[in-house]
Amino acid sequence: MLFPPPCLLVAGGETTVTIRDAHGDGGRNQELTLAAALKIAGSKKITIASIGTDGTDGPTDIAGAIVDGYTLERSEGVKVDPVERLEKHDSSNVFRKLGDAVYTNNTGTNLMDLIVMHVCNDAENESQKRA
Repeated sequence: MLFPPPCLLVAGGETTVTIRDAHGDGGRNQELTLAAALKIAGSKKITIASIGTDGTDGPTDIAGAIVDGYTLERSEGVKVDPVERLEKHDSSNVFRKLGDAVYTNNTGTNLMDLIVMHVCNDAENESQKRA
């Protein structure tokens, strides 16, 4: 393993989203995190956040979002289908319903998008369960 847990990975830049046909509300950071949630579903050790440093993501007031291995499971509880929302470029509605949208308001800067991924080890995972 290149980065053994526990570790915190930080990346910067901007992803690209190709919009097809009709679309809902969202932005590249929200799409990135929703797509990541599909990949890490069921993992108890990974948390990912992605935000725009300017405080907005796409045409929304959301800066980005945060997901973990429980995001898909929790989306069932609020009756939203993340796969369908991702296909329709409507990620904002998922994060608004889950309460996992990140709001910062306008920051007055626009450096890049910031992506942070935390991978905990088994000991950290156990202590988080007890907290």
